[in-house]
Amino acid sequence: MAAIDDLRSLILGGHYAPGDRLGEVELAETLNVSRTPVREALRRLEAEGLVEVTTNKGARVVEYPRVDLETIFELRARVEGLAARQAATTAAQDDVDRLHAVAVELREHAARGDIDAVYRLNSEFHQSLVRLGGSTLLVQSISMLIHSPVLLRTYGSFDEEAMARSVNHHLEITAAIRAGDPDWAEAVMTAHLFSARASLLGPRNQEKK
Repeated sequence: MAAIDDLRSLILGGHYAPGDRLGEVELAETLNVSRTPVREALRRLEAEGLVEVTTNKGARVVEYPRVDLETIFELRARVEGLAARQAATTAAQDDVDRLHAVAVELREHAARGDIDAVYRLNSEFHQSLVRLGGSTLLVQSISMLIHSPVLLRTYGSFDEEAMARSVNHHLEITAAIRAGDPDWAEAVMTAHLFSARASLLGPRNQEKK
């Protein structure tokens, strides 16, 4: 549905900031649709975790406390860093080839500015890498964080330099796993996630909310 895609893009692109109210009438005018598809879009985006709908108060963009965002990135860095380390010692050649193919496709879509495809391929890359680590516990631990709406908003906050850095990290992680170097793989994965954190949250020394 176009209204869902358009509203999602507006939120992820920063047109609506966390905490902003999403009025049906205003959205219908902005999206050039009736209020019925707007209501459906809000329900769908609520299910995705991007919108919060409260009885008698309407809808607003979900706002995560900074401490929660920090925690999500800390968890991902530790867990996925470990997954990358394990993958470097267990992945077969065919597995690495498939991971590399996803990273290359991600780079191509990033160059075209196709954020929806970048999000999909990024999720595929990270899920595949975690599975290569061979631990069911790691897969279960990271699944929710990979699909977190925070990840969607992170890509919306990337400038051209941050996107290029993220794309190159995926390719370097694959190279480290191909080389069978667990230290290299873990270090790049950790840097990759902390770089994404910086793009979303800015300097670490700013006042925490």
